[in-house]
Amino acid sequence: MAGIENLSAYKDILIVLGTAGVVIPLFRRLGVGSIIGFLITGIAIGPGALGLLVQDWPWLSAITITDPERISALAELGVVFLMFMIGIELSFDRLIALRRLVFGLGGLQVLVSSLAIGLFAAQLGAAPAEALVLGLALSLSSTAIVIQLLADQKRLGSNTGRASFSILLMQDLAVVPILLLIAIIGRHQASFAPADLALVLAQAVAGLAAIFAAGRYLMRPLLRLAAQTRSADLFMAVTLLIATGAGAAASLAGLSMALGGFMAGLLLAETEYRREIEAIVEPFKGLLLGAFFLVTGMGIGLQFIASHPLMVLGATIALVLLKAAILYPLARRFRVGPAAAFETAFLIGPSGEFTLVALGLAAAAGIVSSGAQQIALTTVSLSMAAIPLLGRLARRAGRRIARPESRAAELAVPPPDGSTPTVIIAGFGRVGRMVASLLEEHKISYVAIEQSLDLIAEGRKAGAPVFYGDASRPEFLRRCGIATAKAVAITIGAARATEDIAAAVRREHGAIKIIARARDDRHAMTLYELGVTEAVPEAFESSLQLGEAVMVEAGLAMGLAIATVHERRDQHRVKLGRPDRRAELKKLRQRSRIGPDQRP
Repeated sequence: MAGIENLSAYKDILIVLGTAGVVIPLFRRLGVGSIIGFLITGIAIGPGALGLLVQDWPWLSAITITDPERISALAELGVVFLMFMIGIELSFDRLIALRRLVFGLGGLQVLVSSLAIGLFAAQLGAAPAEALVLGLALSLSSTAIVIQLLADQKRLGSNTGRASFSILLMQDLAVVPILLLIAIIGRHQASFAPADLALVLAQAVAGLAAIFAAGRYLMRPLLRLAAQTRSADLFMAVTLLIATGAGAAASLAGLSMALGGFMAGLLLAETEYRREIEAIVEPFKGLLLGAFFLVTGMGIGLQFIASHPLMVLGATIALVLLKAAILYPLARRFRVGPAAAFETAFLIGPSGEFTLVALGLAAAAGIVSSGAQQIALTTVSLSMAAIPLLGRLARRAGRRIARPESRAAELAVPPPDGSTPTVIIAGFGRVGRMVASLLEEHKISYVAIEQSLDLIAEGRKAGAPVFYGDASRPEFLRRCGIATAKAVAITIGAARATEDIAAAVRREHGAIKIIARARDDRHAMTLYELGVTEAVPEAFESSLQLGEAVMVEAGLAMGLAIATVHERRDQHRVKLGRPDRRAELKKLRQRSRIGPDQRP
């Protein structure tokens, strides 16, 4: 019996591990993302679903969590590690660069949304204090779900990612005064002296200063000491200590643990240990965030929703639409593009984890009635569960909204000074910039075409002739001088877009040379069928470069290594159905052959 009792203490952890190791892979095979999988599982095993049947079928207790508070600490650590990883990816310079969006757009979002929701609640009969607290709490959004969603899509650096992160960071900073205000109202403002307010604020500032000082003078020496032991276990222990310790320090100062984790990551972003720390924290972050999403799913009371479906659904839709309607024009005011502003509005529209905390404190202080709390908690949980779906729909709709403006911007781009470039580069990302630098070195004129405004801004800042446009449109190709150009280099990574551009270029100019980046051999053969002159498979070329470096370092002469690589490349071209150039390369090999013991 004692063994069974001891086992029950680990039941919740086993459920979290079982969900991550068994249930989520099954969801992924069905095409369902991990966030949605955890949320669905949380709903199913929570107190509002299978948990209701435990009394009738006791065996269900083995796969249910009837008290989500028992794993709430794990869930909170998941958010701490998430913010810690975000801090690691950032730096103080990048954070300063975002200050306009953080304090401007983020600050206005919290302020305007709080006022609008508070007035709406007052119209529905809420008392002034209750309306104020509801407005402040519901103005917040889900840092954990939104950031994780964008991170999974590798879009934290996109316009949507920067805008969303800036707003969420400001909301995390606003949690402190919001919780403070709830405490003021709970104690009755007349008995809460200004000195108490000053003391709490000073405590928060002191907490941030302590974390900053520890990061400067303690964290790095601790990591260096652990690294000198050459023990992976010790280094992992120190890393986890720093992340959780910073969160605990922030909590003691009245701040959110997530903000403490973010500060610690930010302070370690510029150290030489950054990559190792990322590798250590990533699996812990994913698993603990899974616990957070489970807890979120458990907060969705199916019984309450079934009893009041129209009220809950209406409140959820009204909340999301109201916040989105406020944020979209604010984001456009801060020069966020229409597509990114629309997607950001619906990612930020639902409420988040700190809303649940604020509402719990407000209910405990008697500010919010139990009925209003029940409706708000269910609405918040339901809106959080809908974030992945809302984000996907908003992204598609945002593209349609942005299309007229994007077309107008495209037509407004002037022709490249009426020049006649030798080469047209379609795509100015990493590969396109490398091609451009090679052309510049040999003074070969070119024009680059790109659709990312960020890449265009970077290119023009460096003096590159890069222009906004769609390289698959014949009229735009004519404006770029395709009639007199000798070659077109297609350097973008998207396979379908590469094929569209190649087909358009070949239709417009039957004799021009087209060199295109291919994903693999199959994609290369497709491009050859479309009339591409040379298709360069990424994986094959990287393996040739690696092989060349290995041959040279092993003692083979540089010229012979280069000739071998050229010969192997031509063999591969023949395999793909291209002309044989091996006789020409054999002569090059003979001319470049020197003693195997000679090094370049």
